[in-house]
Amino acid sequence: MRFVSSMAVVLSLPLFVLSNIAFAEEQIQPTISVNGVGVVSASPDIAIVNVGVMREEKTAREALNANNAAMARVLNELTSIGIEARDLQTSNFNIQPKYVYPKRKANGEQPAPEIVGYFVSNNLTIRIRDLEQTGTILDKIVTLGVNSGGGIRFTNEDTETLLTQARESAVKNAIAKAQTLTSTASVGLGKILSINESSNTPRPVAIHQARSLAVQEDAGSVPIAGGENEYRVNVSITWEIEQ
Repeated sequence: MRFVSSMAVVLSLPLFVLSNIAFAEEQIQPTISVNGVGVVSASPDIAIVNVGVMREEKTAREALNANNAAMARVLNELTSIGIEARDLQTSNFNIQPKYVYPKRKANGEQPAPEIVGYFVSNNLTIRIRDLEQTGTILDKIVTLGVNSGGGIRFTNEDTETLLTQARESAVKNAIAKAQTLTSTASVGLGKILSINESSNTPRPVAIHQARSLAVQEDAGSVPIAGGENEYRVNVSITWEIEQ
């Protein structure tokens, strides 16, 4: 009796496995995944400029005073030509000693470094809403004391509307591709199972042809070309296939 019972269990296992495999095959739902791209181009309406003021003096106090005076001149000039307070932001304030490392002595001993001065620096971010002023503003602030930085980015104030347009275009592009593929294969599109999105916005670029901000006082306005911004959205959509 024990032999017959064990044989019954052994024989029933393949039937159980086969029934599960058949059930799993019935549950597999064919799907189709398609990528869509949407691109919207727009002329920029804001320039964001990042510049800095750095001063070196023998003492930290003198360096701070010189830096404060230079930055004050820049801020006063910007407000006098219509740049609003909300469009000016200082950041990255830093005081750093300047070291001199004496030569190593004949016996190999290395004297301790000496502090011979101090650097004080901070950065200024400027949002320029009248793009025609950008070149003139850059020239003026360099004359008034800006001597580091120089990054500039052209952007749009209403980026969300532009990205929404790009998203709509990307979804329509994905749907059109999916419809072409399924109609050619004589199948239909079922319900959407998933939608994934990624987007790209304009990146910061250097000032025109990576020019340094160290221009001459009589050089005139810095040449600036805003071009167009490109907002790109990629979507990936997965549908069930109706057969």
